Amino acid sequence: MIEPTEHFDVIAIGAGPFNLGFAALADGLDDLHVAVLEAGEKFVWHPGMMLPGTHLQVPFMADLVTMANPTSKHSFLNYLKEKQRLYPFYIREDFYALREEYSNYLAWAAENIQSVRFGHRVLEAEYHDGVYLLSVLTAAGLTRFTADKLVLGTGSQPYLPPVLTTEAQATGNVVHSSDYAFHREKLLSSRTAGSGPKVTAVLGSGQSAAEIFLDLLRSLPEEDHLVWATRSERYFPLEYTKLTLEMTSPEYIDHFHALPMDQRDVLSAEQKGLYKGINADLINEIHEELYQRSVNGAANVHLRTGCAATSIGADTDHLAISLRHERTGEDLEFLADHLVMATGYRAGTPDFLQGISQRIDYLPDGRFNVDREYSIGLDQDIFVQNAELHTHGFTAPDLGMGAYRNSVIINRLAGREVYPIERRIAFQRFGAAELSGLPTSATASARA
Repeated sequence: MIEPTEHFDVIAIGAGPFNLGFAALADGLDDLHVAVLEAGEKFVWHPGMMLPGTHLQVPFMADLVTMANPTSKHSFLNYLKEKQRLYPFYIREDFYALREEYSNYLAWAAENIQSVRFGHRVLEAEYHDGVYLLSVLTAAGLTRFTADKLVLGTGSQPYLPPVLTTEAQATGNVVHSSDYAFHREKLLSSRTAGSGPKVTAVLGSGQSAAEIFLDLLRSLPEEDHLVWATRSERYFPLEYTKLTLEMTSPEYIDHFHALPMDQRDVLSAEQKGLYKGINADLINEIHEELYQRSVNGAANVHLRTGCAATSIGADTDHLAISLRHERTGEDLEFLADHLVMATGYRAGTPDFLQGISQRIDYLPDGRFNVDREYSIGLDQDIFVQNAELHTHGFTAPDLGMGAYRNSVIINRLAGREVYPIERRIAFQRFGAAELSGLPTSATASARA
């Protein structure tokens, strides 16, 4: 048996933005010995969606640390200063950082935080004698670490719906949006002479689908056909008004978490437009591009809403796609040369958790039972990042709430207030809070 090489107070598994934020906020704390283990050899953040000009949907202050510690050396502004880009960013007068620049910032932070270890793949987790024992594969071979507590930030995986057949996947002409940039050249390549117009389809209605559709619209030859279909009733804009943004708050999380599970699920289904919608400016850009194309006649562009894919198969040299309009019951069928599936991501349970599953609190349906302060451990010693959409609401994947969640977790791990937590930031109250100072029928009767 391989003896453990190091012991940590906390091991965080996965080095996406949320666990990077955890590492950044834990950096320099004398009473928390932390390691962040990442299977990849270097930091990457959605490399397949690094399209020119795309930007974050949240302001730059939604970085790793600013909303918890604005003076941190790991802030986005400090990154700009070190790269001598602070003044250009200031002159730009745009709160929304370019996605590529934000990715570069995250990579810079990962390189500057000593607790982050790349090339460390967790294979197995066990629990012995009051500590977690992790078997970890590195370039040097198998090693073992122990920790008192764990923070899981393993992210989600690209989702392909079951209507996509294995035959269609085998053609090599179906691409998930997460890999779009890697296949873009193939998607834009012209067909051989005499073979007729090419047909490219995009399925999905979120930000990624819209960005890909606009890129294809601007790049494909006008004689080619471009289809954009979604089962949503419309191309929903991201709701970004101030009173709605107040829902990204500690008190709304309190409200949501206190609801019965069935009510949470209903709300989650209704709130997709709060975090899965399309940036309004992007919608307008798409419309302007379509309008310009229409000046000299109808373009070969086909937008369809309310249409769910019922079958995606292979037909000789093409993909055979069947859609059904869910309101009218009408069927649409067409052949396509290429298909981009902007069908999102699904959270999964890492295999290494099997060895400690008895120490995790699950709901009856198998989902994590995440407590208000982000623990799923029966002894409050395992925490999750962005795995609590069903218990904490749409703030779970929000980059702007990452520093808040990490503040809560770090305070709980340290047993002290390392970072002050905002308790109430909204002008509105959620739930049936008492209307303080207003008369009621009882007070009116007493006055009479």
